[in-house]
Amino acid sequence: MRVGAFVLGAQFPGQRQEEALAGAVRAAEVAEEAGLDDVWFAEHHFVPYGVCPSAVTLAALLLGRTRRIGVGTAVSVLPNTHPVALGEQTALLHLTSGGRFTLGVGRGGPWVDLEVFGGGLPAYQRDFPEALDVLLRWLRRPTVEGTGPRYRFREVPVVPRAPDQGDETRVVVACTSPGTVRTAARQALPMLLGMHCDDEEKAEMTALWRREATAAGHPRERVELAESRHVSAGVAQVGDSVEEATDALTRALPGWLREGLGAHRTVDGRPRPMRDPLGYTEHLCGLHAVGTPKHCAERLATTAERTGIRRFALLVEGAGDPALTEANVARLGGEVLPLLR
Repeated sequence: MRVGAFVLGAQFPGQRQEEALAGAVRAAEVAEEAGLDDVWFAEHHFVPYGVCPSAVTLAALLLGRTRRIGVGTAVSVLPNTHPVALGEQTALLHLTSGGRFTLGVGRGGPWVDLEVFGGGLPAYQRDFPEALDVLLRWLRRPTVEGTGPRYRFREVPVVPRAPDQGDETRVVVACTSPGTVRTAARQALPMLLGMHCDDEEKAEMTALWRREATAAGHPRERVELAESRHVSAGVAQVGDSVEEATDALTRALPGWLREGLGAHRTVDGRPRPMRDPLGYTEHLCGLHAVGTPKHCAERLATTAERTGIRRFALLVEGAGDPALTEANVARLGGEVLPLLR
């Protein structure tokens, strides 16, 4: 089992942006000190929900500051960048870190980002499979050309190219719908499943992925390797009791969710219903590793048994204070991890 910290660079009410980013960097450093396996960085644009606009850039910084821990993006928003540029950055970080980097990509949402970065709604609604295909061909081949309706360019050499660059299962795809599950399965790529899903939903998605990957004709060994690299996103808050840990989250998370999610603007003005912040916080507390070290370990083990997923990216910033985040990460590594192993 691999247990990692999921860091959004969340800006809580009353917090400065530089404080949120400094806290994200420190949380990753503490994650390595505490013995966690991975740290994952999110990417958002124009909202305080997360003030990191480039997960790849922040990952590069932390790969330079750490020596052991795996570092990944959860996720880099593919419609907002050129897939070849992202492929170049991926190979660069893979080579310079000794293979510690994992690229997570996602479709993002119908946000104003699409207008700012020039992709428009087609980049979100239609072009994600093509962009993913270009990215993967960059990671598989010595040369690549663009032949699709969105990406058309002459054949160019892949530079730099990692010796094991053909193992593109180091790419994971955020999957929030049957459509994105099928997209990942057709390429035999591992999935990153969201924290809003319960174990039953995640089990259904992994079963759908397996059927689609098998139907696509991928060898059994390839399917099994990719399956072993699925990632389950969740929340972790370690306390001396379930009540204490839950209280820490319910005091801080709703305010952040209200401000952060409320700042999203759709590119086409479509209405966007928002979850009740307190109700969503309580929902997350009931689903995930929120409680004593023993309770947290049992919750993670249960999810692994029910879903078959043994890699976790756990949101650790939920208490809303950098010092509390550091303490939470330290307890996750020092008290929960030993119980799982």
